[in-house]
Amino acid sequence: MSRWLVTGSSGHLGEALVRTLRERGENVRGLDITPSPHTDLVASITDRATLAEAMNGVKHVLHTATLHKPHIGSHTRADFVEVNVAGTLAVLESAAAAAARSVVFTSSTSAFGHALTPGPGEPAAWITEDVTHRVRNIYGATKTAAEDLCELAATDLGLPVIVLRTARFFPELDDNERTRAAYGDANIKLNEFCYRRVDLVDVVDAHLQAAHRGPDLRFGRYIISATTPFTHDDLAELGRDAPAVLRRRAPALAARYEQWGWRMFPTIDRVYVNDRARRDLDWHPRHTVDTAAAAVAADGDPLSVLARSVGAKGYHDTPTGIYTR
Repeated sequence: MSRWLVTGSSGHLGEALVRTLRERGENVRGLDITPSPHTDLVASITDRATLAEAMNGVKHVLHTATLHKPHIGSHTRADFVEVNVAGTLAVLESAAAAAARSVVFTSSTSAFGHALTPGPGEPAAWITEDVTHRVRNIYGATKTAAEDLCELAATDLGLPVIVLRTARFFPELDDNERTRAAYGDANIKLNEFCYRRVDLVDVVDAHLQAAHRGPDLRFGRYIISATTPFTHDDLAELGRDAPAVLRRRAPALAARYEQWGWRMFPTIDRVYVNDRARRDLDWHPRHTVDTAAAAVAADGDPLSVLARSVGAKGYHDTPTGIYTR
């Protein structure tokens, strides 16, 4: 019997979870619509018959399968509702029927929507779990709807569910063409580790910690992002002069930037705060901005060994720029 089920097991995070669990000697089953060495059952999460089969003997469900933000240009709103909302409901009800001990749902900081982007000249936003989301697109709308279904499953079905709102951890080039033209990729990613990025290895750790803490916590939403060197008192200055704040809060990193000819972005619009996840989940991010900087100094790549091993997946089979498989 399998102890773990990973949905979306052929994807970036799904593969990393399956790899890690197998390396630890755990019994894990992967489910995805795309075949891969990490997938045992090839099916959609909307296929309830296959879900029932997949849940047999499972104690912990790691639900990563989703349509992502890059799919907005290739899929309809109805597709997003079918996969991200109806699919999540099917996973939750199947897990409850199988008496799973916990479900971890992979959400995204994109769920905060317009709350992440203050107006020009305004202070950066201090993003905690208490910030009210303001919908921006169909991806965020369906992720927040799925989060609400997770909370409903916890209260109505007695199913322990933990929602993880992950910061960006994709290894592809930045999705903003202007940013790509102005900064090198490693420079961009290291900048982001200060306020809006997390490494894949820490996302995996957070999921496994959440699975084990789920039965005690019953339900919770948590931001999963690298620990920021910035503070709440820095928000106004971050909104107008982020390099000055970097020099004050992380002088060693600022010195490396000067040595490398790198730059912090002129301004920063938000800072993700991971305090609650570190406290409640007993989660200890390993890949900080300092370890990422050390990795850059060693070989030019700020990502962890696991992130490099899994590599970029892309999101489309046909050419769509940086998100092509």
